[in-house]
Amino acid sequence: MSSGSKIFDRSLLRMRQQRARLLGPETFLLDHVADELAERLSAVLHSFDIAVDLGTPTDAVRRALAATGKITTIIAAEFATGFDRSFLRVGADEEALPFADSSLDLVTSALAFQFVNDLPGSLIQIRRALKPDGLLLAALVGGESLAELGEAVGAAESEIEGGISPHVAPFADVREIGALLQRAGFALPVVDSERLVVRYDSVFALVRDLRRMGATNILHERRRKPLRRATLKRATEIYIERFSDPDGRLRASFEIVWLSGWAPHESQQQPLKPGSAAQRLADALGTVEISTGEKPERSR
Repeated sequence: MSSGSKIFDRSLLRMRQQRARLLGPETFLLDHVADELAERLSAVLHSFDIAVDLGTPTDAVRRALAATGKITTIIAAEFATGFDRSFLRVGADEEALPFADSSLDLVTSALAFQFVNDLPGSLIQIRRALKPDGLLLAALVGGESLAELGEAVGAAESEIEGGISPHVAPFADVREIGALLQRAGFALPVVDSERLVVRYDSVFALVRDLRRMGATNILHERRRKPLRRATLKRATEIYIERFSDPDGRLRASFEIVWLSGWAPHESQQQPLKPGSAAQRLADALGTVEISTGEKPERSR
């Protein structure tokens, strides 16, 4: 996700997303995120004139945003086509935004940023496109997602084939996202995460859902050949051994990382300058202030 790196094959991502639409998309994660995003936006004491929903694979977020009544115009900015025409649309890629500086009041995105090669660059572009006191509110897949699948496949490959190839994307963690928001120039950045555990009847049911999410392996360094049948069989056995519940169903974890930040504006809360406090900390704590270089007495 750093500038200049090519971790993800984004052309392949578009093909996988198109395949998911043809298969009939699995949207339970997106629907959950859309509802939560709308709830978080409802808690913001702002209304927004122009909002852009960036890269979200379905209209779920747009519909949820419209239901809040806080936004005048919602624009879908996406590479894909084929959804209904309920919203204004503009062709866009998360890595190359077509918006003028200070032209947007709100930018949202759901489960798209995890596949961006240059996330720092995208965040900088978003901050520039926001008007002063404009808001970014987004969710992406976090680093703890599909840990069970990665462990099972990795163990099977190591055991059967003597080596490990990448299968699960190296998603960013909470601390990295917070640092990226600050580097991009956002004010009042907030990052938090939630962990969802979904249970499946089989590993194949999990893989079927991932295909219908358009979320199968798009790493540039991915293995080009399919896994050997013996490796797949052993991966399934390991998954069942390590991650099954007493009723036989299998656990799959999804981490959702939430991020928000504001384009700087003079009306926002600012940190106090050093020495500007009206009351000394020592007075507030009821202690004696010790000047620099003076050591407190020790009792024995």
